[in-house]
Amino acid sequence: MALPLMPRATAVWLEQNTSLTFEQIGDFCGLHVLEVQAIADGEAATQMQGLDPVAAGQLTLEEIERCQADPGLRLRLAAKATPAPMVKHKGPRYTPIAKRQDKPDAIAWALKTHPELSDGMISKLIGTTKPTIAAVRDRTHWNTTNIKPRHPVALGLCTMAELDALLARANRNRKPEAGEAAEEAAPPTEELVTSENDID
Repeated sequence: MALPLMPRATAVWLEQNTSLTFEQIGDFCGLHVLEVQAIADGEAATQMQGLDPVAAGQLTLEEIERCQADPGLRLRLAAKATPAPMVKHKGPRYTPIAKRQDKPDAIAWALKTHPELSDGMISKLIGTTKPTIAAVRDRTHWNTTNIKPRHPVALGLCTMAELDALLARANRNRKPEAGEAAEEAAPPTEELVTSENDID
């Protein structure tokens, strides 16, 4: 169950400003009943300022009144108080400033070890631009002398799952070369097995 922000401060406010039971307050704030009772007795959270959950949009007055009328009911967090699920948008990926100088190394690694990856795939994986990839490939990048191929996962520019998914997609889209096609078409040769009786 989702809890309100600052549950202790919310419990202080509810205890001071409503006639809710300790069980109701504790259940809503995720606190033990004895902890709520200690707040009411002034033994805990004595210097803490209460947080109004109605003003914060975590509760409605109707919900408080409903639960004050019946001690058996439990408070429910307001629908607008629960954050919307995070949606991953398809915009450019943010890379911290400290890791931006590592991008050319990751590009060099991808170009060297996985030539089947297109520039667009590398661009999405590492979060770089196609001109930068072309500059690293052609060795016209301004920092070419210091570029060393390094794994992008080790640099923290992507996850292993993202890299594996991209490599699987690249291998699926790749057409087999002439040598590979001939190997696949030819049946495996059977090795002759000689027994000890044949040698005699």
